[in-house]
Amino acid sequence: MGRGRAKAKQTKVARDLKYRTHETDFGALAKELHGDEVHSDPVADELPDEWSDYADRSRD
Repeated sequence: MGRGRAKAKQTKVARDLKYRTHETDFGALAKELHGDEVHSDPVADELPDEWSDYADRSRD
């Protein structure tokens, strides 16, 4: 019991994915996959690294 509701929802989601029309930005996808853009975390840049004293300098 209870399988009918779950199956109905799965069918609804699958049908929506199959028949929904959407525009794919292949240029943005290619940039994301190839790493053309450099993303920096502004919060991490502002915060001092409290563990930098323990970093292994030979790994740089």
